[in-house]
Amino acid sequence: MGLLKKLRNSYVEWHANRTKLPSVKSSSVVRKKVTFTGKVQRVGFRYETYCIAQKIGLTGWVRNLEDGSVDAEIQGEELKIDYLIHCMKSLKRASVKNVTIIDLPVLEGEEEFAILE
Repeated sequence: MGLLKKLRNSYVEWHANRTKLPSVKSSSVVRKKVTFTGKVQRVGFRYETYCIAQKIGLTGWVRNLEDGSVDAEIQGEELKIDYLIHCMKSLKRASVKNVTIIDLPVLEGEEEFAILE
């Protein structure tokens, strides 16, 4: 891993750990496919998604797409997913132009959140 990527990842971890989690009421578990378009690659977007998702107990995955967008399948309490999407839309070092959300069936037994290459 290059020095600049290590520095960026350190900053992303620091930023994600500073994120103040709101107290949210328990909500139903859902799975959503979320596609973020805009300037969302090469800014630590996937890693920030991963860090925050892990911090708030969500499962699923995130990956870059060839067209420059970022795709994710996120599973967990609906209010927590909404919070994660809000965090990613407001990320200052990225520029999210559009978010597409599709409801998916819940996958039983999924236990972690991963970054897919």
